[in-house]
Amino acid sequence: MENPDINAPKSPPLPPPLPPPPQQEEPDSKRLKMSSTTTTSDDEAANTTQKQRYKRRKIAIFFAYCGVGYQGMQKNPGAKTIEGELEEALFHSGAVPEQDRGMPKRFEWARSARTDKGVSAVGQVVSGRFYIDPPGFIDRLNSNLPAQIRIFGYRRVTASFNAKKFCDRRRYVYLIPVFALDPSSHKDRESVLASLGSGQELVKCFECSERGRKIIGVMGKRTYQLGMSVYSENANLKSNGDVDNTNSKSIEEEKTNADESAKEKQDCVGNGVSENVVEAEGIVLNENTDSNLNVGTLNDLKVVEEEEEERVNNGEEKSPKGSEFCYGEKEKERFNRILKHYVGSHNFHNFTTRTKAEDPAAQRYIISFDANTVVNVEGIEFVKCEVVGQSFMLHQIRKLIGLAVAVMRNCAPESLIETALQKNVNINIPTAPEVGLYLDECFFASYNQKWKDTHEELSMKGYEEEAENFKMKHIYSHIASTEHKEGVVALWLHSLNHRNYPDLGYVHNPDLSAAKNPELSAGNNDAATDKNSSEVKEMDSATVTDKDSSEVKEMDGAADKNSSEVKEMDEAADKNSSEVKEMVE
Repeated sequence: MENPDINAPKSPPLPPPLPPPPQQEEPDSKRLKMSSTTTTSDDEAANTTQKQRYKRRKIAIFFAYCGVGYQGMQKNPGAKTIEGELEEALFHSGAVPEQDRGMPKRFEWARSARTDKGVSAVGQVVSGRFYIDPPGFIDRLNSNLPAQIRIFGYRRVTASFNAKKFCDRRRYVYLIPVFALDPSSHKDRESVLASLGSGQELVKCFECSERGRKIIGVMGKRTYQLGMSVYSENANLKSNGDVDNTNSKSIEEEKTNADESAKEKQDCVGNGVSENVVEAEGIVLNENTDSNLNVGTLNDLKVVEEEEEERVNNGEEKSPKGSEFCYGEKEKERFNRILKHYVGSHNFHNFTTRTKAEDPAAQRYIISFDANTVVNVEGIEFVKCEVVGQSFMLHQIRKLIGLAVAVMRNCAPESLIETALQKNVNINIPTAPEVGLYLDECFFASYNQKWKDTHEELSMKGYEEEAENFKMKHIYSHIASTEHKEGVVALWLHSLNHRNYPDLGYVHNPDLSAAKNPELSAGNNDAATDKNSSEVKEMDSATVTDKDSSEVKEMDGAADKNSSEVKEMDEAADKNSSEVKEMVE
């Protein structure tokens, strides 16, 4: 039998079995953000990797500072400035890398306002690209700053944002003491001397050590003889220029009585009481004092002070400290009217330094300027002067306040403000102390309107309470304490006189006022113009009459000459005719 297995057809070989599919690994779940302070080695490695992926963000930082002890806002090599402190704090907080330290252009640094030496700020804004991660950037920044500089917060801004260029307006506030607006308080020495015997006599200032004299080194270089200034305006001069003998004799007697006290003060100096600075009846002498300031000069300055002190002790006069002056509605209306002269677009070349009238930068626009609020800080009442403008120049606001106070105290006429705003007039304007000035807020209205749908609003909203607390604790308290201890404003008020600022009486010169500012004197000169025109007409008519008479005389002379020539011709004709007759005969 045949084997069926042999005869059966062979089946094709089976394919090799397929390998099993690889198992698909499950993705790792995202690591959750933990606030735990304990970390493992894996966490540290992850944090290192995450830190390297931090990006710089363009932000605007809102902060405040008290400017005492600093040389202004802008960074200046070798000087202690607000920007210098802030840049170092940003570096130590991790916002600025090591390679960019001290190079603000690399992180696009910009500031909204540049305050002067000693000036404070409540709403200052700076911008730049910084590393703001991880969270806690503001706390890290404040921990590396002194107490008088405080960061409020920051806002994310567009990549092209610049704190200086995008700022539309700046608002500054100047706190001026109420007594500074009182014409009878802290008067200069010349006014006190001039008031003696007038029935409305002023008294020597007992509230400050300076007592109405110019402090050498504070108000600039002395260019006058200090001894002559006391009696030059008050001596009774006769018509021939001689001084009254009675007054001169009494002055000499008082000088003799004052020599002993001056010698005692010299002995005190010689005994080492003071090496560099000597206070002699309110005069501050230092190593820069001119050599011609001798003992006789000091005696001259003491003469009237003894008389005034005796009068006050006898109850004949009251101290200015007891003045009943208050910033009422009448004073408020007048002061606001004075400040309104600055509103608008003007050439403020007289209200700054190192800027000429032809420079386009001298043209500035002030939006508003008012003084409607009175605040009491540590027993001193201050008038809050608020000025809003597009931008301001060096010392501009302090000079605006200085001239306004001078006008308010009747040291200068109100028309001088309009004169000082003219382009072709150069006037030396007093500068108010820097201690009362601070930057209140910076505004970004155009930026907020354009980017309101995609970015946060740039304003002090949300920081009002913190800013108010900082202002009262550091800025207002510093202004009041400085006035209590040093009397900065009181000393400055004594300098507001025509001796230190002769230009305060600029418009009193009719020739200059008519030449430089014809509009101010146009109304007063109408009658003079008519009179001059009539006089000119009379002079013209008189000139014409004289001219006519001289011409008539000349014509008469010519007629006489012609008649004499005619007679000579007639005589010659007669002579010729006689000769002809003789020849005929």
